[in-house]
Amino acid sequence: MSPSTHQVLQAAQAASSKKAERIVILDVSELLVITDHFLICSGNNERQVRTIAEAVERGLLAEHSIKPFRREGQREGRWILLDYVDFVVHVFAPEERDYYDLERLWADAPVIRFEEGVTQGGEMDEPAAAKAT
Repeated sequence: MSPSTHQVLQAAQAASSKKAERIVILDVSELLVITDHFLICSGNNERQVRTIAEAVERGLLAEHSIKPFRREGQREGRWILLDYVDFVVHVFAPEERDYYDLERLWADAPVIRFEEGVTQGGEMDEPAAAKAT
């Protein structure tokens, strides 16, 4: 497992610890040159969205001594983006997640399995588009 896969799985675990919903990890490494993974998750309200993003930041800083290269949306709390270069964390409020629908936009990307409490593994499923057929 690559270091970035391990880190994105730990980010997912941190998000899960704050009750993030619909956690999805996409492997976009074959589709993009700028990053390897997208972690997409949701919080029920602006406060939870901020709490999830903060938990991801704290967890990755504690475990890997890494901070996001770029952070956007913290003030509004509707869509917070944490750019760790090798992976990007997207924490959405439900309406924004449905509106932007990144899973549909990147439907050709394989999904990396995430199970709460499990940060090893990281096996890939087939692309989301193939699952829909």
